[in-house]
Amino acid sequence: MEIQKILFPQIGRCTEKELYFRLDRSEQGLREEVKTQYSYEHQIIEFDRRGKVWFDTYFNGLTIEKWLKYTAVKEVSLKVKISGKFKVILINKERINTDIFEKTLCEQIIESDVPGEFILQYKDGSGKGMYTFGLEALEDDSKYYGGAYIADIDEKDIRNVKVGIGICTFKREAFIEKNIRILNETILENEQSPLFSHLEIFIADNGKTLDVGRLQSDNIHIYPNRNLGGAGGFTRDMIEMIQNNDKYQVTHVLLMDDDVVIEPEALVKTYILLSLIKDEYTEAFIGGAMLRIDQQYQQVESGAVWNGGNLNSLKRGLDLRLCDECLYNEVEEYSEFNAWWYCCFPIEIVRDDNLPLPIFIRGDDLEYGLRNMKKLILMNGICVWHEPFDYKYSSFLEYYIMRNQLIDNSFHCQWYGKKQLNKTMFKHCVQEIMFYRYKNVDLYLQGIKDFLKGPKWLMEQDGEVLHKKIMSVGYKGQDLEELPMGLNYPVYEKSLKKYNTIITNIKRNLSFNGLFLPSKGENVVSMSAAKTSQFYRKKRVMHYDAAGKKAFITERSLGKSMKYLAKTIAMLFVISFKLTKAQQAYREDGLELRTLEFWKGYLEI
Repeated sequence: MEIQKILFPQIGRCTEKELYFRLDRSEQGLREEVKTQYSYEHQIIEFDRRGKVWFDTYFNGLTIEKWLKYTAVKEVSLKVKISGKFKVILINKERINTDIFEKTLCEQIIESDVPGEFILQYKDGSGKGMYTFGLEALEDDSKYYGGAYIADIDEKDIRNVKVGIGICTFKREAFIEKNIRILNETILENEQSPLFSHLEIFIADNGKTLDVGRLQSDNIHIYPNRNLGGAGGFTRDMIEMIQNNDKYQVTHVLLMDDDVVIEPEALVKTYILLSLIKDEYTEAFIGGAMLRIDQQYQQVESGAVWNGGNLNSLKRGLDLRLCDECLYNEVEEYSEFNAWWYCCFPIEIVRDDNLPLPIFIRGDDLEYGLRNMKKLILMNGICVWHEPFDYKYSSFLEYYIMRNQLIDNSFHCQWYGKKQLNKTMFKHCVQEIMFYRYKNVDLYLQGIKDFLKGPKWLMEQDGEVLHKKIMSVGYKGQDLEELPMGLNYPVYEKSLKKYNTIITNIKRNLSFNGLFLPSKGENVVSMSAAKTSQFYRKKRVMHYDAAGKKAFITERSLGKSMKYLAKTIAMLFVISFKLTKAQQAYREDGLELRTLEFWKGYLEI
């Protein structure tokens, strides 16, 4: 049985070659030019004599330790398809502390005049770290066509698995249509795929803009849905799965964002893991990492810890082109949830009394994970590529982030009380005042006020109406020509590199970031990564989104700054009187928010 296919980079999906293979590890003293090249069109690697390729990579190394721990896999072999003559080197790599230990398990010569398949067994490995391999061509015009890691599995150890992908979308037709096309070509209409006939796709269309007649099929189900955010869309998918599961026979739910680039083999790998999972891990979640869509080798997150709102994204910033970082990426750490850009779990978890909370956006995935996830399995190669969050800035999120954090903490972090909230709120609001983003202070404080109204208030809200109201309050990026201040790009670049001296910091702290000193000049700063030092004594500031080429402007006002500082201080007293009561109400009455009865009315199903 193939447990992991050897993958190649593809145009339109990922072209970062070192996520797949490394060509020609040069030897000292080798003077002749040795050519090894990859053909995107034919997906083969072509070699001159002495050309080499290594597969100790993110997609093509085999995490043997996890396959042995979590699945019925006991022994592993490598299948390669070649023509020409090669030396095949089987390798076991393991990371202990900061050291990498490499052991050659086998070297074997194989040759074939025509494309032929060969199988080599991994023997005497440690069963730890990564199993991988290398190829050295022993004659010119040798070619490598692909292969897989294989294992002998008893029929009784193979589970019947069917995956239901749940996608929530809002006016992202281009992403949805591209991913549907990829899934149709590689899985749904491909009888050679292990996932063929084992995959259903459910799409909640919150924008009601998808061409249902053209995109829907026997295995793709599209539901026009009320725009109740990610929580509303993903919950609609879950409801459709459980209410029609006599027909679909889904065993596992896989929630996935709409604005991602997918690697279909990540789905296949997830399916095979689930098919071979040991009895003691059948309730485990399978998580997918988020990689940047612009720097496809850089990981943003692989599992996370909540910490009551002080979020810790695990394995953040790893360069997955490096074998060392791939080995580190497989080190298992304590984790509390996996984001819904790629999160798979047994459908038994989705019950009439165990649905997500209706909190629109930001916090629905983490609350559901904190509530249900006992074990998270992560593995190199299971991932999606996603636009990085530092390219996105939405002022309206100020409302949802704090309100939803308080809702989530009411259920799962009962130690989070007045002291923690007051400190977080005061620090954040003062920062927004220093950014002259006074509307954001209103949104942030309104989120706290609405939480303090308790779960009964949330049950009575029309989520679409509330969201439109919130959206109307915040800042919105505008086209540059519409603004009264022109973009000065050198000033913007300078602001990105600016740093403070000790003396400057003292001046800023004593003068409330220059608010009590005369203003001088303007600045251009990053919309999503502004720093208080960039606003020191500035009269007017452009908040610029370099990716979207949009901006908004904020202006300094001593009167508004004092007004919003007073609002923030007043909220400290409101919190002191109302927080404990609201938290208790959510722990008791808030349970109704996650029931099927509530959601049917909320979604108007």
